[in-house]
Amino acid sequence: MSIQWFPGHMVAAQKKAAETMEFTDVVIEVLDARMPGASQNPMIRELGAARQRAHLKVLNKSDLADPKITDQWIQFFNALPKTKAIAISCKKSGDSKKILTACKLLAPHRSSPLKPLRMMIMGVPNVGKSTIMNAILNKRIAKVGDEPAVTKQQQRHQINDHMILVDTPGMMWPKIQYSSDGYILAINHAIGKNAYDEEDIAKELGSILLRAYPDYLKSRYAMNGDDAIRDSIDLLETIAKKKKLPLNKGLLDTRKVATLLINDYRNSLLGRISLESPESRDLMMKGHK
Repeated sequence: MSIQWFPGHMVAAQKKAAETMEFTDVVIEVLDARMPGASQNPMIRELGAARQRAHLKVLNKSDLADPKITDQWIQFFNALPKTKAIAISCKKSGDSKKILTACKLLAPHRSSPLKPLRMMIMGVPNVGKSTIMNAILNKRIAKVGDEPAVTKQQQRHQINDHMILVDTPGMMWPKIQYSSDGYILAINHAIGKNAYDEEDIAKELGSILLRAYPDYLKSRYAMNGDDAIRDSIDLLETIAKKKKLPLNKGLLDTRKVATLLINDYRNSLLGRISLESPESRDLMMKGHK
């Protein structure tokens, strides 16, 4: 099943972002550190490249991601032209301030009252962009919420006499090219609930965890060698038994156990997890050619 989600307000947001890009020195793209590849919006890359703008990749929520994999992504992005990558946690005091320092290094010819540094912050929904904005400005100006696409309109903020920051709504793109990206975005709640089925994304999440983090599953759900788990369906059934979830007419309530696994992942109860690495993403993309 292919997951697609492109609410109508994002069409206007995309057009407005293209107009603002003309007057932007540095594009700040906020990514989810657990899925840096999948949370890249190709539209943002295309808009920035067309104007030859410097690009700062901010891997947010790094406190939830696998630190070794995050380091691999930082190296990957830093090897790209006119690009700098940093890892932060917007919940850590002071981390968001690193963004302004990195932007100054990307555009050293700006940052004065006569030539203020003009930055535009962008990203897919629910990557923590609003929390970052509030931290940078040291006041609550952006609405923060658990649901994707809380911010609906572009806003311009004068940080000081030599720095300007434009905040944009969370933006998806019209068609998600790789089906696995749709699943990973949904697992991380970057897509509206009406666009996917929780059981489907729980199976995808289970497959990734079985492959990359089996020990985390064993620890969280008290699994042992007697549990014969061949695939994500077996995993969901085993979790239901371990957690003693009630049966529905004698059958496994797959929706309930799917929600449990997804929430355990989202709440970081399993451990620090990355759903993709530069290597796994490269293999995935090659498999689609």
